[in-house]
Amino acid sequence: MMSSISSSPLPFHRTRIVPAVVAVAFFMQMLDSTIIATSLPAMSKAFATDVVALNIGFTAYLLAMAVFIPPAGWLVERFGAREVFLAAIALFTLASVACGFSASLGQFTVARLFQGASAALMTPVGRQLVLRDAPKAELVRAIATITWPALIAPVIGPLIGAWITTHAGWEWNFFINLPLGIFGVVLVAFFVPRVPAEGARPFDVTGVLLTGGALALTLGGLELSSSSSGGTASLGLLVAGLFAGFFAVRHLRRAAHPLLDMTVLKIPTFAFATLSAGTAGRLAVNATPFLLPLLFQVGLGFNAVETGSLVFVYFLGNLLMKSVTTPALRLFGFRSLLVVNGMIAATTIGAFAFVDGETPRIVMWVLLIACGLSRSMQFTALTTIAFADVPPAQRSAATTISAMLQQLSQLLGIAVAAAVIRFASYLGGGGGDYNMLPDIRAAFLFIAAIGFVSALRFLALSSDAGAEVSGHRGRPVVG
Repeated sequence: MMSSISSSPLPFHRTRIVPAVVAVAFFMQMLDSTIIATSLPAMSKAFATDVVALNIGFTAYLLAMAVFIPPAGWLVERFGAREVFLAAIALFTLASVACGFSASLGQFTVARLFQGASAALMTPVGRQLVLRDAPKAELVRAIATITWPALIAPVIGPLIGAWITTHAGWEWNFFINLPLGIFGVVLVAFFVPRVPAEGARPFDVTGVLLTGGALALTLGGLELSSSSSGGTASLGLLVAGLFAGFFAVRHLRRAAHPLLDMTVLKIPTFAFATLSAGTAGRLAVNATPFLLPLLFQVGLGFNAVETGSLVFVYFLGNLLMKSVTTPALRLFGFRSLLVVNGMIAATTIGAFAFVDGETPRIVMWVLLIACGLSRSMQFTALTTIAFADVPPAQRSAATTISAMLQQLSQLLGIAVAAAVIRFASYLGGGGGDYNMLPDIRAAFLFIAAIGFVSALRFLALSSDAGAEVSGHRGRPVVG
């Protein structure tokens, strides 16, 4: 019987350097998504349009990702993971340069479409490269390595973006990807070994259209739902996405050569980490970075500098946990850690509902660091256990499905938090000089409740779930 993750010794550069190389590419992609937020006013001036109209460029990026994530696995089978990853980095780099040279909103939107398409391939294919080479004993370390870009990019992205926009111009927020992209291509070419393509099954056109359409409609609906004016359109897109998703799943279960192997969801650890408990847990921790600036700036009236410094403390907590994850999993195992850490994360999220302008800064810092620490731990543990028991034949489908559901959970967290705030504001008769602080507090409590439910769901995991990966040895059975 084949091991789900390779357990034979591999050269050092394949077990340690390959995850680091993939992390560099991930960092470029995630930095791009956070660095440009501060340059929107300058971009709107350059394109002779308003900031709201610029949203079409970001929507194009999102929709391109939705369409190109599903066929990522098939492309790997057809051309090889290394080759697809190289092409994705190169295309992302060229598209970034095109964004910088854009002279109109239309040109910018087209360039963002290509950026989104290449970004869609980077995440599942990069993970597949890491899973292909990581022995079970190294899987936690490898996953921790490729998750650090998601933790550090939000910290430095806005700071770098603001500095570049002020001193060099908004275009250089995109041009910065040129050296990063070239560096990434060189690293992949030299350090990631070529593995012959497996030979692709027939291309499932119906599966691509249904799956990509369902994801695009759902992501578009969630994106619209977070704005105050997108209610009806958002609902329509979400309903259409639900119907498309239903037909997509039905097709994937019946097709002779489905785009995605849905049987991977029968693996308990993968199902827990990507559906139900995992999605709810990610929803909670993804909503927090959206709610914190609202709490500090809108609810408590802090200025931008104060808000930025407090959010920085939160992301600093994310980074501090990276070195602790592996020993913590070895000591406690996946089930105990996901339950206890999930409850800690939910508690710290809920605690922000009781923060006010009189709360001592030291208390805020402790809460922010604790919330960041638990967020980082939960992310890494969820991502690692998701692939702990996935056999080689199903890794392609697993990485693709995981990428799709993580993209959904990210927007779902923001959408749910925004919906709670709007509903609470409606009940409170918001308008004019209405105080939004109680509504933001309600959102924190609601999101915390989701986090608690998610944590308790992990009690259904077996005590030795993912033990071969975590190295945890449970209590010996007596008798």
